[in-house]
Amino acid sequence: MSEIDNLQKADGKEENKLPIKNDDTTENTSSDNNAQSTEETPEIVKKEASSPTAEAEKEKPSNEKDEETKTSKDEDVINEIEESNAEDAEDEGNKERHTIAVKEYDKMSLESLAIELEKLVKNEKIQAIKSHVNDINNEFKTKFQALLDEKKTEFLNDGGNEIDFYYSSPIQKRFKTAYKAYRNKLNEHYKSIEKNLKQNLADKLEIIEELKGLLNVEENINTTYKHFKELQERWRNTGPIPRDKYNNAWNSYHHHAERFYDFLHLNRDLRDLDFKHNLDKKLKIIERAEELAQDDNVMRSFRELQELHKMWKEELGPVAREHREEIWDRFKAATKIINDKRQDYYKEIDKVYEKNLENKLEIIAKIEAIGAQEGKSHSSWQKKIKEVEALRNDFFNAGKVPIKVNESTWAKFKDSVRAFNKKKNAFYKGLKKEQYENLQKKLELIKIAEDNKDSEDTEVTTALMKKIQSDWKKIGHVPRKDSDRIWKQFKAACNYYFDKLHAKRNAASQEQVDAFNKKQELLNTLKALSLTGDKDKDLATIKTQINAWKNIGRVPNDKRYIEGKFNKTLDNLFSNLKMEKNEIEMIKYENKLDHLNSGDNNTRNLDNERSFIKKKIDEVKSQINQLENNLQFFTNVDDDNPLVKEVHNNIKAHKQTLKLLKTKLSKVKAMY
Repeated sequence: MSEIDNLQKADGKEENKLPIKNDDTTENTSSDNNAQSTEETPEIVKKEASSPTAEAEKEKPSNEKDEETKTSKDEDVINEIEESNAEDAEDEGNKERHTIAVKEYDKMSLESLAIELEKLVKNEKIQAIKSHVNDINNEFKTKFQALLDEKKTEFLNDGGNEIDFYYSSPIQKRFKTAYKAYRNKLNEHYKSIEKNLKQNLADKLEIIEELKGLLNVEENINTTYKHFKELQERWRNTGPIPRDKYNNAWNSYHHHAERFYDFLHLNRDLRDLDFKHNLDKKLKIIERAEELAQDDNVMRSFRELQELHKMWKEELGPVAREHREEIWDRFKAATKIINDKRQDYYKEIDKVYEKNLENKLEIIAKIEAIGAQEGKSHSSWQKKIKEVEALRNDFFNAGKVPIKVNESTWAKFKDSVRAFNKKKNAFYKGLKKEQYENLQKKLELIKIAEDNKDSEDTEVTTALMKKIQSDWKKIGHVPRKDSDRIWKQFKAACNYYFDKLHAKRNAASQEQVDAFNKKQELLNTLKALSLTGDKDKDLATIKTQINAWKNIGRVPNDKRYIEGKFNKTLDNLFSNLKMEKNEIEMIKYENKLDHLNSGDNNTRNLDNERSFIKKKIDEVKSQINQLENNLQFFTNVDDDNPLVKEVHNNIKAHKQTLKLLKTKLSKVKAMY
């Protein structure tokens, strides 16, 4: 069997391997480099040859060139496809992105967007998800900014200062983690690509050098031809090269391949066989392109058309001169039909985007109109807030708008919502100020109730309690978050007093009545007591009276006010003695503790007293710390400065009070 027969069989097998794609995935419209048809007559030119199309231009008469000027739009279509294929040559994995469904990211929640990003990064090839990640990232940023604005408004409504606002979301952290993983994987992918691209370029330049050497080889033409076919196969199987080297490398390869065909004219059978093989395959490509021109799935047709152009250019060589213009015009005509349909498709999408824009502008106008209305009550503003919230949701669900107005539309929307929130905040700040003032008034009533709930002077205290209950009803609303809490606190203090009052009235015994009468007599005696002027004797006399008072026992609960009168009488007596204030205070306090320790509730009384003393100790310590901190602000000031002296005196007084309180606390603990 001859070499020619073997070549014919090999070519016949290749006829059945024409890869025609048919998928339903999204479109790749990227473009970078310009590549041309391979149909033209081979000519020997310089190493960096111009494109075959340009070579064909030289051979055409002037009238044909004029005709091509009229069809420049057709050539623009071809250029767009060729540029897109040149870009994909640098990273063939990009084509795989078309197999990943594009979801309605604008209708997803923040959590759903984060989950979708995680799935893409984990399950898909990183080079295939770029457009998906960009869309998801844009949607997430838009929606999170809206959430941030909302949280900020709530913060300001609650009385916060704008400079102190901070908001962090677990969903945001989750999204950032996934996006960082995507960026890291993408960087690793590009590093790997760069390494492979350089090696592939070196391999292709080596093929070109071998191709150039075929012209000087002295061997059987069939053997040389077979070597040429092997170089073609190696060229096709070598991976992508850097994008900026793509055209030069391909043009150089094409130039030397055509030189080989010129050289091959010595054996026209081999060249004609190759021309026939290329013509058959290009006719199949044309037939498929004409089928795609009738397909209603426009984007799928255009994607497959890109692949057909790539095969036409990179996998097939020239055909006989008499067929070149005819098949190229036919292929170009089918290409134009498909591209025209694609342009119409985009026009329809543009119409949808324009309609979405109209809807969004109407929504913005409605928000602005609501913001312009006056609201004078809480209920009216609540109604407005619900209306604006519904319009915000409508805005987010209205779909995409033309990209050229996307940012300006979003800015107008934010401005309209911000203007509404500003008026709303102004109203609620005024309302909040009033409610805060009401809160302070009610807290003052609570303090009065709690301070007097244990009072034994029932005649005075009962009237006071009734009055503050009446005042409470006259005070207006307080902030909702405080309403229930302060009402329960006020009610508990009032109930405590009146329950105790009723219990005391019902539980008073004759013994307690007698004790009250005895204490009343002793109090009268004490008031008439004359002191000698001798400190020690007078102190002993007062202590004797105090012990006598203790020994009398308890009085009815509604008569316990006599204890206050007794203490006031003691104050008058002690004032005539030259004693330390703290010493006098402790004598009186011991009497108070004895009173607290008597009766059925002595343990609870002592617990309450201990808690009270501890609280006062903490307060005094805090005041001392504050005063000492204040001293640090007096730099380069003498100690005799009046302000500094005042602070030092205050610290000294508070420390004396602290010492007294600690002594009292030790006395309370000793009672257990």
